[in-house]
Amino acid sequence: MRLKLETLADAEAVARRGAELIAEGARAALDARGRFAFAASGGRTPWRTFELLAEAALPWERVHVFQADERVAPAGDPERSWGSLEASLLARAPVPAANAHPMPVEAEPLEAGAAAYARELAAVCGAPPVLDLVHLGLGADGHTASLLPGDAALEVTDADVALAGPFRGYRRMTLTLPVLGRARWVLWIVTGREKSAALARLLAGDASIPAGRVRARAAHVLADRAAAPDAALRA
Repeated sequence: MRLKLETLADAEAVARRGAELIAEGARAALDARGRFAFAASGGRTPWRTFELLAEAALPWERVHVFQADERVAPAGDPERSWGSLEASLLARAPVPAANAHPMPVEAEPLEAGAAAYARELAAVCGAPPVLDLVHLGLGADGHTASLLPGDAALEVTDADVALAGPFRGYRRMTLTLPVLGRARWVLWIVTGREKSAALARLLAGDASIPAGRVRARAAHVLADRAAAPDAALRA
């Protein structure tokens, strides 16, 4: 799989282009299948993208929003990505409540929550589930979603949702490599100079980092110049 790299001036330009590409992908999926199902990653990078996406003229009643990963924390915890996703997208765009799919990280046991989320994915996206788009970020250590270096979740091949961590003080729930690999399209959004080395390894297909093991049908990388200073040489 070849990654298409697009380099933009700064994080704001990346966010605007990301919103534009997601909206284009949504329209294509809606035309082809009558619905658009995508998964959003957490972290600090994507929220401006989703604010801008909320302004798109889409039939939001046919859009389903899943999570690529989430911290195991109580409802309302500021470290939960779902709160930021609600504020940036779901509070601004008329996505029906039934089409918003938070990861059940308050479930007991957590393993049952992961299995339930896999069934929720399959109910919307088929069995095995095929998401129309997955948004992924990239950590400076090469992790993506909550697929972490050396973590057992990286080796899961028989489930679409797994538990990972602890990492930076939290256990995580995450989509696994098999379901990421089935996605029709992966959109990577990468900003900041601290991501530059990891981005170079991703673009080289370095499978020694978790991000380098994602093998989707098609993938597009949006990066700012800080993350990809020599992008012209690698595109």
